[in-house]
Amino acid sequence: MLKKMNVESFNLDHTKVKAPYVRLVGVTVGENGDQVYKYDIRFKQPNKEHMEMAGLHSLEHLMAENIRNHMDQVLDISPMGCQTGFYLSILNHDSYEEVLKALEKTLQDVLEADEVPACNEVQCGWAHNHSLKGAQEIAREMLLKKDEWREVF
Repeated sequence: MLKKMNVESFNLDHTKVKAPYVRLVGVTVGENGDQVYKYDIRFKQPNKEHMEMAGLHSLEHLMAENIRNHMDQVLDISPMGCQTGFYLSILNHDSYEEVLKALEKTLQDVLEADEVPACNEVQCGWAHNHSLKGAQEIAREMLLKKDEWREVF
């Protein structure tokens, strides 16, 4: 066993997981009782495959904009630096099933999109690095395996 780390995902054996999956990473309780639920939404098998950056970047924009249409409690959805998935943070909402439903609807939105939101120099820090087609391919692959999302190992 490797040394225990402060970051939960650094303690996860990435050689044992089976992507795609959606897993609850943990729950953080604030001093006023609020609870933040953090999810690991893994699109690609770690150390075997990854999302290409332009598609990942566009998927980030599309999911960040659209998931909030399906779930009010979203704090953030952010890509992993390893380019294999996203982290989703939800406030005071503990329904794993509703997270899965919101994710499915959001990925359907990606497939139906005809443009990437905020894909311009005013609203994006690297506006030239986008691929709607790439984002849609990633979303399509994830949706095709939605029956596997509950199985992490």
